[in-house]
Amino acid sequence: MEQVFDARRVEANRLKAWRAAKPGADFLLDLVAGEIADRLAVVERQFEQAVELHGVTGTVARAALATGKIDRMQRVESDAAFASVDTAITVAPLELPGLKDQSLNLVLSPLVAHLTNDTPGYFIQARRALKPDGLFLAAIPGSGTLAELRECLITAETEIYGGVSPRVIPFADVRDIGGLLQRAGFALPVVDQENYTVRYDTLFDLMADLRAMGMTNPLADRSTRPVSRAFFLRAAELYAERHSDPDGRIRATFSIIYVSGWAPHESQQKPLKPGSAKARLADALNTEEIKLKR
Repeated sequence: MEQVFDARRVEANRLKAWRAAKPGADFLLDLVAGEIADRLAVVERQFEQAVELHGVTGTVARAALATGKIDRMQRVESDAAFASVDTAITVAPLELPGLKDQSLNLVLSPLVAHLTNDTPGYFIQARRALKPDGLFLAAIPGSGTLAELRECLITAETEIYGGVSPRVIPFADVRDIGGLLQRAGFALPVVDQENYTVRYDTLFDLMADLRAMGMTNPLADRSTRPVSRAFFLRAAELYAERHSDPDGRIRATFSIIYVSGWAPHESQQKPLKPGSAKARLADALNTEEIKLKR
């Protein structure tokens, strides 16, 4: 299996960000927590046992508990330093959360699946951990995230060094994530995407926030060559030219893919067989049916 991410660097970045605890840097987790809680609140189900996978701050776990839909919540983290007083912590690696088969009713995965080298395996572990008719909810940064930053870094590096190296991680698109859900065996999969625009004074303020979120470059093949101050100044100049508002502040996009899927159960709705419809779609739309040539 190809190692896209350096797992040790991923963990080091997240732990460093947690210990620094920059006020306001967890705004993405706050947004995701609210969205996941809203989606959970409308599910007409009570979940006896839930787990939050590597949510760092526990914000998503607390928001989910506040819906009243969960009886017990457990958190899995990569380091005991992430523990808090309100929920139990189990220490396990990001790639292998160590969940027992059919032991849970709800699995929450906030902003972590995109950092796994074996993302299909991660989804399969989540599905196997669910009891029949259990629910998997995830928030995953998707394609479009930090697109402005990626563009400006590539342009600046090409101009100054005559080539590029990976500085922003790759992000999957909605179709990729939907395919992974189906491949993992989830029933009734739903995938949608929300785009959030965050504004900063300069590129350097954006990069400071990314460090505070633990989102600095963890790619296994990242360049270790030092870059000059001129490189970052040129990237900042390009960013201001191409992605700024009239007031001079720059825009950064975070595209979050929200995922839900159920462990299969006989009580769930099944798709109708082709040709089994009892009414014509053309009649429902009050339009003329046009038969296609075969």
